[in-house]
Amino acid sequence: MPEHVSTLQLTGAAVLTAAGVVWAVIVMRLLRRFRVEAAADRHQAAPLPVLPVLPALPALPEQRQAGPSRESVELSPEEQDAFAGLVRRLGGR
Repeated sequence: MPEHVSTLQLTGAAVLTAAGVVWAVIVMRLLRRFRVEAAADRHQAAPLPVLPVLPALPALPEQRQAGPSRESVELSPEEQDAFAGLVRRLGGR
């Protein structure tokens, strides 16, 4: 036992540690119980109603509905071999 720490301080630290462990166990059990109940409710619940589309805000610019066009680059046979080697080397981890 360290000489600069009183018995009361050591007892307090032990009690707080034990209370923290008990609290963590209780919280984990509650979370697990509610997760199981939520999964069961999700399977029994009716489908959610479709929300109406909100009108566009005049202060915001018009948003594109589609993403950017896809880009592709043709690789030479040497580049394909180098890429395959890189994939093999990184896949071995």
